Amino acid sequence: MKTEMITKNNRSVAVIRSEELLITDVQSALDLIMTVNYETGCGNIAVNKEAVTEDFFILSTCLAGEILQKFINYGVRFAVYGDFSKYTSKPLKDFMYESNMGRDFYFQPSAELAVEKLTAL
Repeated sequence: MKTEMITKNNRSVAVIRSEELLITDVQSALDLIMTVNYETGCGNIAVNKEAVTEDFFILSTCLAGEILQKFINYGVRFAVYGDFSKYTSKPLKDFMYESNMGRDFYFQPSAELAVEKLTAL
């Protein structure tokens, strides 16, 4: 796991790149929140899609909702960045669209755009 701190508009984002799965279930998401908070003190996290289990993107597993609830409970804004073009599920696409319209969770095609969303005023 490689963490890069980026500050923009006086807001910091911990941008994480990992080749191994970091988020596989609710506990691992909570572990990531706590690790990033301990190491950086940052409340904005962007992580590459490859570090998130595929079950997250299958809405019927309810994993996405459970994980996002942890981020919200701990006041952490979160973005997943990467190529989402392989996902064809209409409910998932709708979920991604609605998430991108909100203020706490985003799906973005690149780390740069994830940082833009997380640092927007």
